[in-house]
Amino acid sequence: MGPSLRGDMNGTATEQYSIAIVTMKEASFPAIRRYLAPHLSTVLASTQEQINDAVHDSGVHGIVFDLDCIGAGAADGIEVLQEIRKLREDMALVAITESTSGEIALKASQAGADEFFVTPMDFSQLGRVLLGAIEKRALQFEGQWLLRQMESKSAFCGMIGGSGPMQKVYQAIEAVAGSNASVVIRGESGVGKELVAQAIVQCGERHDKPYVCLNCSALPEALIESELFGYEKGAFTGADSAKPGLIELAHTGTLFLDEITTLNLGLQSKLLRALQERSVQRLGGRAAKKIDFRLITATNDDLEGEVKKGRFREDLFYRINVVPITVPPLRERPGDIPTLVEHFLRLYCTANKKPLKQLQPEIMEILEGYSWPGNVRELENVLQRLVIMSDGPVIAAHHLPQHLLSSSAASHEAILIPEGGVDFDAEMEKIQIAYLNAALRRTDGRKSAAATLLHMDPQRMKYLCRKLKL
Repeated sequence: MGPSLRGDMNGTATEQYSIAIVTMKEASFPAIRRYLAPHLSTVLASTQEQINDAVHDSGVHGIVFDLDCIGAGAADGIEVLQEIRKLREDMALVAITESTSGEIALKASQAGADEFFVTPMDFSQLGRVLLGAIEKRALQFEGQWLLRQMESKSAFCGMIGGSGPMQKVYQAIEAVAGSNASVVIRGESGVGKELVAQAIVQCGERHDKPYVCLNCSALPEALIESELFGYEKGAFTGADSAKPGLIELAHTGTLFLDEITTLNLGLQSKLLRALQERSVQRLGGRAAKKIDFRLITATNDDLEGEVKKGRFREDLFYRINVVPITVPPLRERPGDIPTLVEHFLRLYCTANKKPLKQLQPEIMEILEGYSWPGNVRELENVLQRLVIMSDGPVIAAHHLPQHLLSSSAASHEAILIPEGGVDFDAEMEKIQIAYLNAALRRTDGRKSAAATLLHMDPQRMKYLCRKLKL
């Protein structure tokens, strides 16, 4: 983050920030240096080599950049300013120019300048602005670094979560990614099975090859065959031209079939043949084409149960189930909900151009206590709704959907009154005993003092102690 500077331009600082003044007007440099010292250590950069050294020196915390000293004027200077910002996101950049054009000021800001001055300028204001910009940049950069550190420990190829169950999923992905083995991804709806498929592709040797997806339940049964296997011109009414199928389009890459159990037995048979022979024949075609592809499938159904019921071919099951990966439901991922909440808040606040919102502490307790039948997808939808529908910077409990609030209340009631019911008098007696014992311990067994602590008549205290044998 750089040295910490305490005080202002009229105070005393024990450490300095280093500033480079980029200008060809060397005569003005001594005056700038005299005023900014000792709070800011300044160096002059008036040659291309000096400018380059200043930009690449991690000890330089800010640059005052004279836009007029580059090329034909301020417009050329803005291009250089933009290049500097690309190289150094952590550095404060203050642009100065003789131009009074509002367009130049706007372009400087768009190029990455933190502040903009028209010369001649007030050096005292320049000093304050530099200190503020440096501190702000340093804090932002540190925050981004901490966020990257956090995400590196709790994220993997777009999936968020550092819990034990998710770490096992990440390990399985890394283990299988380098092979060509068929993978079936299993898990409830909304757990992120497609993200797992994408992660396998990203980590594997086919990452730069075609990646073709099909949700088998999203198309009418009559269309799936032509989508998967393609067709030749005239194969059926409406086939005015030939069209390759998704398997053919996945050549050299990966085919991902979601909800594979929704394929009928006839299509299962054709898919099995394509996997065994590594070839595909279009509808209406006479010749089969050799296809090199990797198959990844996903389902939220009990595959073994579907096989026993005769709804899924056993031979296809063994062909696709070479490496099964089970994605845990959100309720079985301890500690992941706060990380996911932070991720989705940042995502949707940025997408909707809103400042980052905060959650009241009790909201996290409610979110962590909910069972999330829709899993990560449901949580994402809730966070998106909260960002869009709440106007203020803080999201309160009353902003939550009613079913979450009801679930929270119901869970507390379930703890208080289990299914079998309770003995009310016995429960009240337990509470009385707990309070009386606590008061007696606090007062070293003095019943009159314990009665005062409990705002109780001393005679009643003695009666209860006799009754409850305390």
